[in-house]
Amino acid sequence: MTTNKSLPLSGVRVVDFGQQIAGPATAMVLADLGATVIHVDPPQGPQWDHPANAVLNRNKRCLRLDMKTPTGLEQALALIDTADVIIESFRPGVMAKLGVDFARLQAERPALITLSMPGFASNDQLRSEWKATEAVVAATSGAFTDMGFNRVLMGLNPSFSPLPLGSAYATTLAASAVVMALFEREKTGRGDVIEVPIASALMEGLSYNSIVIDGLPERYKTMREKEIEYRKANDIQMDVAYTDLQEYLDPFYRTYECADGRMFYCVCPSHRNHARRALEALGLYQELVAEGLPEVSDLHLPVSEWEGETSIGVYPLPKKWADIISAKMKKAFLTKTSTEWGIIFGENGIPGAPHRTTQEWVNDEHTNKAGLIVEVDDPEFGRMKQPGPIAWLEGYSEQMLVPQPRKQVGFEEALAELKAVAYQETLTRPLGADIKPAQKQGWLEGLRVLDLTNVIAGPHSTTFLTRFGAEVIKLDPVKPLYDPLIGTLFTFQTGMGKRSALVDIMTPEGREVFEQLVKRVDLVVINAPERQIEPLGLDHATLQSVNPGVLFCRLDCLGGPRRGPKTNYIGYDDIVQANSGIMSRFGGPDTPEEHAHLGTLDVNCGFAAGLGIAVALYHKHKTGEATRARTSLSAVTNLAQVPFAFDYVGRGPFDEPSGREALGYHALSHFYATSDGWIYLDSNQAELPRLESVEGLAGIETAEHKGDFLTEAFKRAPASYWLEALHAADIAAALPLGIEELRNKYSRRADGRMGIDKGSYAFSVYADHPSGHCITQIDHYAIRPTQAQILAPTPTERFGASTRLILEELGYSADDIDAMIARKVAGVGWGREFLPS
Repeated sequence: MTTNKSLPLSGVRVVDFGQQIAGPATAMVLADLGATVIHVDPPQGPQWDHPANAVLNRNKRCLRLDMKTPTGLEQALALIDTADVIIESFRPGVMAKLGVDFARLQAERPALITLSMPGFASNDQLRSEWKATEAVVAATSGAFTDMGFNRVLMGLNPSFSPLPLGSAYATTLAASAVVMALFEREKTGRGDVIEVPIASALMEGLSYNSIVIDGLPERYKTMREKEIEYRKANDIQMDVAYTDLQEYLDPFYRTYECADGRMFYCVCPSHRNHARRALEALGLYQELVAEGLPEVSDLHLPVSEWEGETSIGVYPLPKKWADIISAKMKKAFLTKTSTEWGIIFGENGIPGAPHRTTQEWVNDEHTNKAGLIVEVDDPEFGRMKQPGPIAWLEGYSEQMLVPQPRKQVGFEEALAELKAVAYQETLTRPLGADIKPAQKQGWLEGLRVLDLTNVIAGPHSTTFLTRFGAEVIKLDPVKPLYDPLIGTLFTFQTGMGKRSALVDIMTPEGREVFEQLVKRVDLVVINAPERQIEPLGLDHATLQSVNPGVLFCRLDCLGGPRRGPKTNYIGYDDIVQANSGIMSRFGGPDTPEEHAHLGTLDVNCGFAAGLGIAVALYHKHKTGEATRARTSLSAVTNLAQVPFAFDYVGRGPFDEPSGREALGYHALSHFYATSDGWIYLDSNQAELPRLESVEGLAGIETAEHKGDFLTEAFKRAPASYWLEALHAADIAAALPLGIEELRNKYSRRADGRMGIDKGSYAFSVYADHPSGHCITQIDHYAIRPTQAQILAPTPTERFGASTRLILEELGYSADDIDAMIARKVAGVGWGREFLPS
């Protein structure tokens, strides 16, 4: 690989007007990748006064401008006139009122790329003018209501989490969009005006929470779901205690106490080999076999045709065997410490990890050695541990591991830096009269992708590419590795827009098919640890020998830019949640609990891979070099925890809101019960005079115990009154809506378009889904360019539905294909039913 130290976005000039998290974080990602970024704050400083600004503004020059004055506006426009990319994250129309109209600027200078990141979409007629803080967006989008089966059974609704998931998802989506627009600009000379509403990004990130599959077979319902249905049917209160709740969890998907009194999270459901390895490591497998542990050879048959009542590798297990296995596993885990079990599981290819706090994660040996945590000499906080990059190119990451601290500068110095970059840049794109008219096609039109991924993060990355016009072939083994829950059900999201083929690439004939496919594509994507790459023939030298110039992207669990002790450990979203402190924060350090949003990190890891792929495409177009893009679940957990994932001498305690009783940050940013429901107030001390002016809140300014005052005040009127009154005073507030309510209001029959024109929320109903079920799911609509087109992906096709066609395209005859299917070198399905009953 190259030793060239010029980062892939070197020469790209960005002016970042963003505030809070999403805008600055997007600019941070671009700066990490080599862009020159000028960050602009208002005269009084950043709106969010927080140590995390040291992270968000690293690698940037920072200055303050008063854009409400003629001089400040003139200076802002001078910076913009020298930039390639402009970023802002205010309410729609704010920048235009200040005199910076993105549409007009782009019309005058077609090469300009602008990015707006409002809380709610500019075409959301109800909410676009709301003060859209992180908590307001989360509450309105169902993130505090649909917090999972645990919280439902415990009777906790609403719940609260301080994770800025909306901004985290919006950051990877927006950064990807900017780099794809840069890639397109290299070909056409034309930029774009892009919007990424944080609410829409959050909905895409929570796509596994909002999908509905009508007539879902009983085999896919967990013990928790069945208990919820039973209690609802019999009018029984939801009041399950945390300790009792553990017995509703699958033995291969739960927390266990260890010899050191600390907790360990085992995540081995749905994969026969992983579950068996776990039982063997615990010394339980033979014992369970002797007690009659059943085995089912083909989990993709209907349950009525199984030769046994269940099998390891099935999720969820029936209660009888779940209870038997859990009891034995609880005793076994008590024989070693959580650290010892972490090593045993990791070294033996078993998904699992000890629960740790974010402070431990930031200071962990692996995260620091692997480059998942870096050190920066910040001018305010000194030597500071910060999150590493979220995506990188192999051979170009070392520079990214030594970020420059933020630096305060004046206007003249900022402008001079932008001009110096412009002077040094060699332009290769069309200019002036050679700029092509808007094509109204996808940024990745014609990109051919071979997808070797599985579960969520990997396949989500390639589905993400399809909205931009990429053509994806999903290649899976003839014999499935996972049970139908993960192997099939999850693909209703991750298989969209792809053609599916089943080929055994471990056979000589299958390997020949694989190499022919590699020769015909521009990009190969896989999620796997480093140790698996060379044996699979996916190392750089082997791939380039098959197809010189082919790009490659790899996602994994604990990987970073460098090797660390846990680089080759396998795992899932939940493992990183446990190990990085998310679960200890959500449930409390003594009673850790899975963060209720399925795919919390997985989906964003897929988006981050999309970012890495976009960077690799841009870099190849500029330099001709084929590179390998990388990201990991561990890299993106740092983005999800950016307000907490840092440390320095003198740092205050890691005391962010934690546990099941948490309902906000403090008295002025908190959930309160009203006379008929709940409302989230998201205010601060500076707004006390405005709160005082709201009818019903007089006295709040002088109240000694503001939480008690507000508790009593809000009870006196309905939630709708408080929402209207607070919004009239321009105070951030929201009702905690449920995803079901949003889905019912904003669903339409699938129409071959993404609902970009529908506002902040848009769902499509696929009544004729290939699975035979009616499926409702969120649109792929968060990225909204003006010049480029966003395409609606086709519904997920049955596994192997395109095997014959793809083999025919490679030159195989019908007889050849029949013979390959007979020998199980190729396949046309994993079972008679797409989603086994």
